[in-house]
Amino acid sequence: MTAELVRGQNHTLPQTRLEIRVSAGSPVVAGATLGDENGTVRGAEWIAHPGAHRLPGLEVSRQAAAGHRLAVDLEALPDEVHRVTVLLALPTGVGGPTRFGATAAPFVAVTGLDGTEIATFTLTGLDAESAVSALELYRRQGAWKVRAVGQGYAAGLAEMLADQGLAGAAELAASIQEAVARSLARSVAPPPPRTPEGDRVRHASAPSDPHPETVPQPQPTAHPPTVHQPTAPQSATHPPTASQPQPTAHPSTAPQPAAPAHPPTGTDPGTQAAPAAPTAAGPINYAHPRRQHAAPPPPPPAAPPAEPGQAPQPIAGDATGWSMDERLYNQIWGMFEDLARAAAAYRSAVDFAESRMGQELDRSLSDPRNRIGGTGDRAREEARAKRDELIARAREVLDRDLAQLAAEAAVVEPALPAAYAGWDNPVWHAHRIPMELPMALRIGDLHLPERTDLRIPLLVRLPLERGIWVDSGRTASEAAALMDTDRLRRLAMETAVLHAARLLAVYPPGEFSVHVIDPAGSAAGSLAPLVDAGVLAGPPAAGPGGVASVLAHLTRRVDLVQMAVRAGAADALPPDLDTGEQLLVVNDFPHGFDDRAVTQLRYLADEGPSVGVHLLMVADREDASAYGPVLDPLWRSLLRITPVADNHLADPWVGHAWTYEPPATPPGSRVLEQVLAAVTAARRAAGR
Repeated sequence: MTAELVRGQNHTLPQTRLEIRVSAGSPVVAGATLGDENGTVRGAEWIAHPGAHRLPGLEVSRQAAAGHRLAVDLEALPDEVHRVTVLLALPTGVGGPTRFGATAAPFVAVTGLDGTEIATFTLTGLDAESAVSALELYRRQGAWKVRAVGQGYAAGLAEMLADQGLAGAAELAASIQEAVARSLARSVAPPPPRTPEGDRVRHASAPSDPHPETVPQPQPTAHPPTVHQPTAPQSATHPPTASQPQPTAHPSTAPQPAAPAHPPTGTDPGTQAAPAAPTAAGPINYAHPRRQHAAPPPPPPAAPPAEPGQAPQPIAGDATGWSMDERLYNQIWGMFEDLARAAAAYRSAVDFAESRMGQELDRSLSDPRNRIGGTGDRAREEARAKRDELIARAREVLDRDLAQLAAEAAVVEPALPAAYAGWDNPVWHAHRIPMELPMALRIGDLHLPERTDLRIPLLVRLPLERGIWVDSGRTASEAAALMDTDRLRRLAMETAVLHAARLLAVYPPGEFSVHVIDPAGSAAGSLAPLVDAGVLAGPPAAGPGGVASVLAHLTRRVDLVQMAVRAGAADALPPDLDTGEQLLVVNDFPHGFDDRAVTQLRYLADEGPSVGVHLLMVADREDASAYGPVLDPLWRSLLRITPVADNHLADPWVGHAWTYEPPATPPGSRVLEQVLAAVTAARRAAGR
């Protein structure tokens, strides 16, 4: 039975291998400190935080998130440790809340590895505090207990660390916040929070390994409305896509409204029919035609049961959703999370096996009598044998999970619509420009070193909620380091062109425009497909004058649409203003940009996405180093991708470093030209 703790209450822990789950109303930093018998933290090496996320027996997330899972193995902690304190802090400098009183009360649960809750604690009563000691695990007479603490600190993380006796607390707190800011800049945005009906459908499987990772997948709800058609704020049951992981629902979550008796089926939420006309017998229906008021229909029937001892056969679209596109979107995110957690379970098992072997060797060799003769050799052999056995068992479970995911990927990939498919998918050869905006767009693939051939599509929601930065610099990846600078820059621009072409191909005719800034004209060759097809809003802007003209045009559009939205006067916009989505492609930044142009670019990056102006930059950060930290917020606001494979992206669940593979057309293929020709033909047919 779960113990629901209040501040100051304690509870005995029945096991020593635990998970601590954190749910918060906004992204928070989660960490843990180790204390001696007096509760003193002896140094920075006794603190697990996003910049140093792993200690013996302890692992925390590497980024700020609204949901966290901390892994604790109390037996693997050093003998001097008598206390583990779980810390929560609000990240600074990222535009979020600055005090816990401005967000929902955090919820902390101590669970076993099977997910069974042992103790929970809701941190109520917080106000001006920006950091809090949530709970502590402490050793008492050889047994471990958990105590609900809830001690807040208005001065933040530095004050909290200083209160635990840490020297240099302010410097360490600053370094932790800097590590958080870096991780936010490279994190893949998660899907929106799930609804109670929105869990990913899981195939039945054999009992899992000693480190099960089975968390339901968050699900999206409806397509977000386009920015040039302002709508009423979304209800609490259908929030917009978040930029950070969302909390897992817990008992204090507000109840969901009941669904209507006859929900619509088989309809894409973005194209849902308008409410029926009112009749004399009933009231006027003021429901917004694009808002869902019902749970999505169930997924299609599952595959037939597998034979005993055999894994079930995967099928495409086995997640819930209003349309097949939404089901596939949810399924891909479910595969992404499954692979992340399967790899995390394996890595945790390997770390545990290594840690236990070290402890057994230390205990055996601490006796001088075991250092002479064959006793010590036998102890070492037995410890290594136990380690190898644990790792082999963990690898067996991982291989089983990877094989199931690979089989699922083999079924899902051919079934993907064009917006989700790779350029080598035959679906592009029969692609027709849609009349409705798809839910998401594929911008590359992700994989982990445990199995590099298992690729997960990287999908981003549409309309874009965050700009994209194609890094043309010599990154830390081996492929980039060995590549000629000019070739790397050319590949970066070609990658940007592929993204722009894909966006043009999935938007309805005339609802998406592309502007290009190429100050020196160095990208003429890469831009040729877009220019030759006539799909750009105008010729690529060159020179300082061209840069200023395009930026002034888009800045004016952002200002006017923002004012119209705030005033509720969308019909007052100038008739010559294009209210469709706009994409600005910038090459070789900051060449050709003066201080005013840099300020305008930052403004577009911050304010543009909310009103339909999006940024796609091709730049080397080192080229802009003369601006110093002034541009740091710009880089952090963009999703960084690379023109070559690079392991710089992190998932929103466990923070693995994923290798990103950029999109590419098959060698010798003319699929890009065919797609752009279809865009041009669709525009002509629509009179655009």
